[in-house]
Parts: sequence; structure tokens; C-alpha cells
Amino acid sequence: MALKRVIPCLLYDGNGLVKTIRFKNPSYIGDPINAIKIFNDKEVDELILIDITASKQKRKPNFDKIADMASEAFMPFAYGGGVKTFEDFATLYKIGVEKIIVNSLIQENPNLIKKVIAHYGSQAVVACVDVKKPIFGKKSPYSYLGHKIKFDIIEHTNYLANNLGVGELMLQSVDRDGTWEGYDYEIIENIVNKIDIPIIACGGCGSIEDLKKVLYDCNVNAAGIGSMAVYSKKGMGVLINFPDREKVIQE
Repeated sequence: MALKRVIPCLLYDGNGLVKTIRFKNPSYIGDPINAIKIFNDKEVDELILIDITASKQKRKPNFDKIADMASEAFMPFAYGGGVKTFEDFATLYKIGVEKIIVNSLIQENPNLIKKVIAHYGSQAVVACVDVKKPIFGKKSPYSYLGHKIKFDIIEHTNYLANNLGVGELMLQSVDRDGTWEGYDYEIIENIVNKIDIPIIACGGCGSIEDLKKVLYDCNVNAAGIGSMAVYSKKGMGVLINFPDREKVIQE
């Protein structure tokens, strides 16, 4: 059986870690370096850090701070947010980021992403797709800036995998983000059965059962955890956390 990964997905606002609910109302969590040190001790599989304000504020990644985080992390470290140029990609890889997550850049400059993949390999680029249900109509993909993408979710993910050539897909349910209500299993299963690249499911994890269902029943390669990684329990205080790996493994 292929390795199943559980990945803390940390949100960063340029100053500290935050956590959102349905991408709104960010609450301060703490210092990213302290969190990374704890995750080192817990021997997590990988770590994802997303700067949620970089693209909206049209600012570059804070390379100095990211370098500090990457050097502190003893696990593969992925970063997303504000990456717009080939030089941005090159700098991030040089300072220790192993995977760069792209979202709004997919619509803005897909040829740049192809250039990066040709130079660094498909494994170095992860495409993030935000999925939500509008007031009217079916669930659809959106860019991080909130713009609805003209293709449906299957067409868009096929494009990312087969035309753009990214090495991995990060599938984020906006409607489930921070709710502890479980992943969007229906949309995840639909996509898993249609594309051949690894998928990281994100948004809504609230229990070990949620992890097991998405990893083994939906058969994704990795499960991202947000609230479960930074709170002790739903409605409780901040506690950098990681589930017991033995409880997640399915024989």
C-alpha cells in the first residue's frame, strides 16, 4: 500500500499563524517557528504553510522568514502565497522549500508554471483548488482571490494534471474549512477516480474517523489537517497537535 500522509496545513498572515472558518474571520494561533519545533518532535510526515494575505495584498513572499521556517523544519516543507515570478520560485527552492503551492497564478500565468515544472520537475509544484458551492448552482472551483473558474471541477483538475503538468493536487473545501464536520467526501471521490496524480484532501477534518475515511475509503494520498493541528478540540484553546499515527493506520 502506498504511504498515506497526514499533513498539518498552517495559515500565515505575514505576522503569525491564524486559523479561519470557511476562509473568514482569521484567529491568531501563535508563532510559526514554535509550531514547527513541536511538529518536529511529533515527527509529522510533511508540513504546508500558506500565506493567506500575500496575493490579496500583492506582496512577495517574506523570503527571510520562510528561510527561517524551512531551516527549522525537519520534514518536507511546502509553501504557497504571493509567488509570481520565476525568480520567486528559484529563491524559495534555494532556501529549502521543497514544494511550492500555486493557486491564483494558475489563471494569471500558466506558462510560468509550465516553465518552472520544466526546470525543477512536476514534483516541485502543487496546484491548490478551492471548491465551494455558490448560492445557486453546483460546487465549482474558485481561485484563491474568490473568482469562479470557468471550467467545472473535473475539467479544471484534468487540465491541471494533464495539461499544466503539476505533480500534486491540493483540494480545499471552502465550505468545510474550520468546521470540524468532515471532508467533502463526494467531490473528493469523484476527482480521485478521474485523475492520476496524488491528491491532498483539505477542509473539515475533525476526527480520526474522518482521516481514515478520506485516506482509505476515498483513497487520497494525503489528508491535510487545519483545526486539528492547532486546537486541542473543537471550541477549545490553542494546542499544536497531531493525531496518533497508529490510530490512523489501517491494516
